[in-house]
Amino acid sequence: MAKGRKATSLVVQGSEITVLPHPDGEYISLTDMVKNFEGGTALIEQWMRNKDTVLFLGVWEKLHNPIFNSLEFEGIKNEAGRNSFFLSVKKWIETTKACGLMASSGRYGGTYAHHDIAFEFGSWLSPEFKLYLITEFQRLKSDEGRRLSQEWNLTRALSKLNYRIHTDAIKAHLIPVVSIDQISKTYADEADVLNVALFGKTAKQWREENIEQRGNIRDAANIQELLVMTNLESMNAEFIRMGLPQQERLKKLNEVAVNQLKTLLANVSLLKISSFGSQRE
Repeated sequence: MAKGRKATSLVVQGSEITVLPHPDGEYISLTDMVKNFEGGTALIEQWMRNKDTVLFLGVWEKLHNPIFNSLEFEGIKNEAGRNSFFLSVKKWIETTKACGLMASSGRYGGTYAHHDIAFEFGSWLSPEFKLYLITEFQRLKSDEGRRLSQEWNLTRALSKLNYRIHTDAIKAHLIPVVSIDQISKTYADEADVLNVALFGKTAKQWREENIEQRGNIRDAANIQELLVMTNLESMNAEFIRMGLPQQERLKKLNEVAVNQLKTLLANVSLLKISSFGSQRE
């Protein structure tokens, strides 16, 4: 399960179906899907014996799984459809290194499938059941999208508030009585201390790399990055009050950014931030 996100559930024709978050997309419990069908979990094994199922699973893995063992798959495909053919979820995963199906133990135990595959299984169970499943899944994603949008707006508001705290600290401790141009440059330099610490680049560098994109480097940030930026602004304001030189502050802020993003993203491959040392050498 993806850390930081909780399992949710759908109710489809009276069955409560667990949905596990995953970096590659939601995984739906096939075990829960068959609760109200005659045959129960044996239906999963029956579906796996179907040659069309094996072909579908193979195509899905080839499209989404770079370590899928195509050679082993060919052997399974050639055996599929025979009366003696048997394929369990465990055997499929171990033999082909498949990632579209998974067996989970503990609180959310059972057989799970990526939602693409779960919909295919639902169609095999009952076309009507599949349609209700898709409808409920779309509702779940819509609700999640609205919630994430609200979180992003709140985080953006917190970031703006901390930005004011940050600039006040700069004004009070770094800016002497000089020209407006010099003041503006000092603010920009300090803003880029945070940008380099978190994103590994200045605002100007980001604009040069994203000419056609509207907004600025922070407008393009995700929720996790904005949360970390909020923390960095507070910390930098305190570092400024302590009289730490900019170079030392940048190094400390980068270390904090790396650690906080790692915690928030929990090994998700989308982690983009690089270390301070490699950026400043």
